[in-house]
This record gives sequence, C-alpha cells and structure tokens, in this order.
Amino acid sequence: MDKSRVSLGLYRVLAYVTGVFLLGLTFVAMPAKYLVGETARFSLMPAPFGLDHWFGPESPLMLFIAMPHGYIYMVYVLVVLWVALDRRWSAPKTLGVVLAGTIPILGFVVEHRVVKAEKAKEAGAAAPAQEPAAAG
Repeated sequence: MDKSRVSLGLYRVLAYVTGVFLLGLTFVAMPAKYLVGETARFSLMPAPFGLDHWFGPESPLMLFIAMPHGYIYMVYVLVVLWVALDRRWSAPKTLGVVLAGTIPILGFVVEHRVVKAEKAKEAGAAAPAQEPAAAG
C-alpha cells in the first residue's frame, strides 16, 4: 500500500474523530462545566435533579471529552504535517488545515475539500500514464 494513501486515510479518520470530540467539548463539556449548576462559574440554570455531579467546575465530562480531545488533536497535527510533507503542501495550506481542527464544523468541511482536491490530483497524475500510445 502506498504511504501517501495511508497518510491521507489516517488524516481523514483523525479529522472526523477530532471534529466529533471538538463538538462534544464545545456543546456538551464546556457548557456543563461553566453554565449549568449552582457552582458553575456563569451559572445560567440549576443542574437537573440527581445529576449535580455531572455539572459545575468538577464535571467528569471534562475528563471524558476534553482530555482525549487534546491528545487526539496533537496526533491530528502530526498526521497533517506528515501529509503536508508527503504531498508538498505550502505552509499556509498546512497551517490552515491544522487550524481547521480548532473550529467546530470547519474541520469536516476542510477535510472534505482537502480529500477531494488530493483525489483529483491523483486522478490527474494517473490519467496521462494510462492513455494508449497512438498507432502510427
């Protein structure tokens, strides 16, 4: 198997995993820590009855969502660098793809566009090699 295909496949998986964890962090763990419960920093509403331990500054959701997201994002950055070096991306493109993993939803959009562009490049490079020689 071609190593550039492996790196691109790993990038795709990590882009989705990072994006899902980022959505969980942004819309579940952070609101549970900062917005819900009597002890939350910016308490907007009380915690649901019997679920007080899931909300506030000591929310275990931070352990289950934020910590894995941080480690997964570090691996994502390394894989993006691997793909960038392997496919000779420019520095701004590489930085843009890395930063796309920090904005909810944008990581999914950028992953789709990057993979579409890379597959088009692969198809364009393979097409001239497959043309039959003209009979003369």
